[in-house]
Amino acid sequence: MIKHLEELRTDSVSNFRGGKGEIQMTHFLETEKDEFKGKGRLFAKNVLKPGTSIGLHEHVGDFETYVVLSGEGMVDDNGEQKSVKPGDVIITKNGEKHSIENTGTVDLEVMALILFD
Repeated sequence: MIKHLEELRTDSVSNFRGGKGEIQMTHFLETEKDEFKGKGRLFAKNVLKPGTSIGLHEHVGDFETYVVLSGEGMVDDNGEQKSVKPGDVIITKNGEKHSIENTGTVDLEVMALILFD
C-alpha cells in the first residue's frame, strides 16, 4: 500500500494540550481505520510555527517518541528544560510528562509516534 501526501489527513489544532498557537498534524496512520492494529494511537508529523507549542502533558498507558526533523525548540522533559535540534530524539515513557515549543525563527517539524505500553 502507498499513501500519497495528498491522501493524508492534516489537522490544524489550536492550543494543543494547552500549548500556544496552532499546530499542523499530518497523520500517517489512522486509528479509525485500525491501521495501528491495536498497538498505538498516533504516527504523525507535527509542524509548529515560531512561538507555538504543545503544552505539558502526561502519558498514561502509552509512550511517545519525537524525532526532530527541522527547526529548533525547547522541551520540558519531566521538569527539565532542554534545547533540541534536527536529529534529536525525545522519548517520553509511560507516566512521564513533556511539552515542546518552537523557540527558533523557522518551522519546527517533529515526527511523533505514540504506542501503547
